[in-house]
Amino acid sequence: MGLQIENGQTILFIGDSITDCGWRDPQWKPLGTGYVKIFDDFVKVREPEKKIEVINSGTGGNTNEDLRGRWMDDALSYRPDWISIKIGINDCNRYVGNPGGSPWQTPEKFEEIYDELLTLTKAELPGIRLLLIDPFYCSLDHEGKVAESYRARIHEALPGYIAAADRMGAKHGTLRVKTHDLFQAQFRHQSPLIYFPFEPVHPNATGHTLIAEGVWDALQG
Repeated sequence: MGLQIENGQTILFIGDSITDCGWRDPQWKPLGTGYVKIFDDFVKVREPEKKIEVINSGTGGNTNEDLRGRWMDDALSYRPDWISIKIGINDCNRYVGNPGGSPWQTPEKFEEIYDELLTLTKAELPGIRLLLIDPFYCSLDHEGKVAESYRARIHEALPGYIAAADRMGAKHGTLRVKTHDLFQAQFRHQSPLIYFPFEPVHPNATGHTLIAEGVWDALQG
């Protein structure tokens, strides 16, 4: 068993702030401080015989509509062999926070844009391999025990976005990382604060390591 990514190939990671992690900052260039950098470290340590180029193209705050706006320049122009997409929590957050004012962030529109991007990518880059990383939200408040809890409302809405990613993965033959499930499994044994000490969206280094392990496992062949 080893990475399906071959020697000399390129993998591009694109998405929101969880992918971004400051990769434009001079002290953190070119990969940032999150799961993308940890994955690159895994490659160097675990398969040192391979020369694999890792590119970070994440942008904080992005939704799927934002990805669509920059897709040609920030994804396809690199002509990578692999593209990994981590998107969805900002779509969910904006829709729950302002459902009437966020028509581009509904689960249905999220799926429509995802389908458009993946269809275009396969047409422009024949032979491209794709990896979809689920959106996640890490709180124990997922049964609505606190009346009108915003965190419970996010948990209620998020499965619609995850299901959209599931359908896109099946339709387009992608690999998948079920990050929401990975975190929830950890929370049966450990406090979410071990991974998310400040709020339920942005993990610390421990949380990013779990995501990187999920990516590594998904790319095994």
